[in-house]
Amino acid sequence: MDDTGAADAGDSGASDLDIDIDALLDRAGFDPETSVLTRRQAEVLLLREQGVRQTTIADHIGTSRANVSSIEASARSNVEKARETVAFAEALSAPVRVELDVGTDLYDVPKLVYDACDEAGVKVTYTAPDLMKAVSDAAGGAVQGREVRESILVGVTSAGDVRVRRSTEQ
Repeated sequence: MDDTGAADAGDSGASDLDIDIDALLDRAGFDPETSVLTRRQAEVLLLREQGVRQTTIADHIGTSRANVSSIEASARSNVEKARETVAFAEALSAPVRVELDVGTDLYDVPKLVYDACDEAGVKVTYTAPDLMKAVSDAAGGAVQGREVRESILVGVTSAGDVRVRRSTEQ
């Protein structure tokens, strides 16, 4: 299925609305009081994940396909923002925080992180190559080749998971 709502050849569209939306939202633990999603956004995401076409959803909720596309895009954006917020909070509350300054060699990162983890009594769950890759991947353009080009914060949770935050300072 593509983003325009075109479905796979085997998708019947209308039969997908035999889905008990309320039951599925309840089973997934959706609570509009605590969610970053509106009920409509959750419903659209649920139906899209079930393979229902945008045009079918539009007919079901009494709106246009373009509006369903907009609702879906907003919902996905809200989910991404929520993930980003959780990652930020986890990095801030991590018992191990290592700031990587501009010019730091990526090959020095494992020792810096492992030493900080040893001092805090936290066991990191990454091997040195995996840690370098995780930092490089999460930092995006802040790491070029082996060099840290923008400040990075590496946090390690009490469970040993690594959270990488790119500094927003210019």
